[in-house]
Amino acid sequence: MSGLKISFLGTGAGGSIVRAHTAIVLDSPDGSKVLLDASSGNSAFRNAATLGMALEEFRHLLLSHDHADHMSGLTLVQLVRTRADPTAPPLEVHTGPSILENVKLMSRATTPGLAIDNDGAQDDSGKRVYRWRPSAPGQPVRLGPSTNAECFPVNHIAGSLGWRVDCDGARVVFSGDTMYSPSLVQAASGAKVLIHECFGTEDDRERAVQAAHSVAADAGRTAAQAGVGELILTHITGRYHSDPQPLMDEAALYYDGPISVAFDLHQAEIT
Repeated sequence: MSGLKISFLGTGAGGSIVRAHTAIVLDSPDGSKVLLDASSGNSAFRNAATLGMALEEFRHLLLSHDHADHMSGLTLVQLVRTRADPTAPPLEVHTGPSILENVKLMSRATTPGLAIDNDGAQDDSGKRVYRWRPSAPGQPVRLGPSTNAECFPVNHIAGSLGWRVDCDGARVVFSGDTMYSPSLVQAASGAKVLIHECFGTEDDRERAVQAAHSVAADAGRTAAQAGVGELILTHITGRYHSDPQPLMDEAALYYDGPISVAFDLHQAEIT
């Protein structure tokens, strides 16, 4: 059986002009396709199409927080899903209750004719296109026959979440946007892969803290303390787009396992 495949549709920080914004696909052996964050604009479905992915096959979105670079592509993702397959089941949006309220506001503002209720949303033909799934730490989320997830709080803006996904013994943890967070260390304990945001190096510490982000040293410390099998850095700022080596070098001062920096359209398989 093939392993869990990770596909990076967007790996750039909010101000990036050379990378798409955050969106990651987890493709499980049990057939479930899960989207971690929804990027912005049309970049998520454009890059998904480049990798041969059909968005109508996606059933679940795990949303980390309500900054535009992580969630504003959602309504366009759903539009493409519905047009590609009018019979596609609704997209299940898993996130915290406060974030979900802002998802509803965005959907109302950007999708005229959408009827939003407590369970989800219907388009102007009466087809249900969303199901809302309020999530809380400690609450398991079933994504497929052998794929489950759970969110946990992180240290960014109010309500921000990271996500842990388990599939057939393979655990992948996504930090979301965060400063160093003990809850992330705990959630990532024993994970095969930690996907961690990375604003820059210690030279960028002051700006990173102002924006409530991590530097590479924080990612390295977290990976080491959690005992993960591999560290993948993402949410990269423009300064390190052409040469991400300083990020890996700094993380390696604290973590001695495999370290890489993701790029748009990068894929990895976890067995």
